[in-house]
Amino acid sequence: MELEKYHSIHGFLSNSSSIIIIFIIIILLSLLFFVIFPLIFMIKKIYFHCKCKVCLAYVTSSWSPKFTNLCDWYTQLLKTSLTKTIHVHVLNNIITANPENVEYMLKTNFDNYPKGKPFSSILGDLLGRGIFNVDGDAWRFQRKMASFELDKQSVRSFSFDVVRTEVDHRLMPYMAKKAAQGLILDFQQTFRVFSFNTICKFSFGVDIGQLEQTYPSLEQFSASFDIASTLSAQRALEVCSVAWKVKRFLGVGAEKRLKEAIKNIDGLAMEVIRLRRKLRSAQQEDLLSRFMVMVKNDDKYLRDIIVSFLLAGRDTMASALTSFFFLAARHPHVESAILLEADKVLGPSQKVSQFDQERELQYLQAAIYESMRVYPPVQFDSKFSLRDDVLPDGTRVRKGSRVTYHPYAMGRMEEIWGTDCLEFRPERWLNADGMFCQESPFKYPIFQGGFRVCLGKEMAVVEMKCVILSILREFHIELANPNSYDQGPLFSPGLTATYKDGLPVLLHRRK
Repeated sequence: MELEKYHSIHGFLSNSSSIIIIFIIIILLSLLFFVIFPLIFMIKKIYFHCKCKVCLAYVTSSWSPKFTNLCDWYTQLLKTSLTKTIHVHVLNNIITANPENVEYMLKTNFDNYPKGKPFSSILGDLLGRGIFNVDGDAWRFQRKMASFELDKQSVRSFSFDVVRTEVDHRLMPYMAKKAAQGLILDFQQTFRVFSFNTICKFSFGVDIGQLEQTYPSLEQFSASFDIASTLSAQRALEVCSVAWKVKRFLGVGAEKRLKEAIKNIDGLAMEVIRLRRKLRSAQQEDLLSRFMVMVKNDDKYLRDIIVSFLLAGRDTMASALTSFFFLAARHPHVESAILLEADKVLGPSQKVSQFDQERELQYLQAAIYESMRVYPPVQFDSKFSLRDDVLPDGTRVRKGSRVTYHPYAMGRMEEIWGTDCLEFRPERWLNADGMFCQESPFKYPIFQGGFRVCLGKEMAVVEMKCVILSILREFHIELANPNSYDQGPLFSPGLTATYKDGLPVLLHRRK
């Protein structure tokens, strides 16, 4: 009996030891393949990288004392390049400011330049399978759905009504209160809140008041979205992608913060889906309702669609408005010209009451386009080459290479915009009769071009006109720290152009 008991215990311990040994082996192999090998590869790439002048400057950040932002350094490199194209070998990234190359990527040879798996991997945790992070059938489905809805006159009118209501009942009263108190206002944060409110109502059919009742942590969400955008963009700046992948695997550093931020974003997205289902009997002009009809039992997919709309409707709009008022505050003659046109076209103190009415404001449209030429909301956009190729300027592209076109740099090219390219001059967009004249989307790829051209382009411009005109007619804008911008704004890394310290302003009510 004692012998059987001994053998039983011995067998149990032997089995337990075997399981422990197997578990330890699995852990060691995981560390070997996911940590040790990648770290060796990363160290090799960092210390044995290309020693060309550009790569060395990038790895050591020796460019930073001379340039305010990375995009300014890239601009200088592109200006001095005969082809307006450079190669940052250490990032396997070809960067171009050549309109012919842009047209080739976005239109002529579109199929060879998708977003690509590397890009999808970088932004996958944040954007998932949303329209900005997919190719092929998934991209075509979302684009077709969004295009069908945004082309409807009823949807455009609904969009205008949402913006007009938000401006009149939330934005302007808030600004009036700040002006009366003589307080400094961060325009960047103000426009983020405004854009979030409008996108929730227009795209998701959920009023911000309803959302606040069931999801009280909206400020936390806003901070989380900014963090997620910044940290996702920083992944693309890594010399070796293994670095962030190792951190994600171990759950440490920036990747731990990114995971926590995305958890907060997921919470809000799921609450929006729940509310939209609860309100299904109400009006369904919003885009989310249309997708919910087509997408059954896949809330994760709906979550990805929501995040993509937030990125497009909140961040890019806030960035564009922030830069516009930054430039307008530094160029008071532009502000005066906008107000003069508005009085002439609409009548003194008259609001824009219809979607089509704003098309008559030609100078205002020119000023908006000019502000985005100087400070584009998205400073660069990358694709990945599926096959070996040659760009129109003769640049050879290897399969799997990242190819980036750079709207920020393009706006500073004399070859494209003339010797006054660094000036903020809305008149460059007007013909002799004072009518706005569109430029090639490959010369001005702010809204992309070709098959991926921005579907909400027209509505975005209308929204900007409504906001800008409402604010300028009520207030004169003064930069709170005008001397801090002698070298231009300082941008934070991000998927959209973000002013590092916001845009502090003072509002002076007009008499």
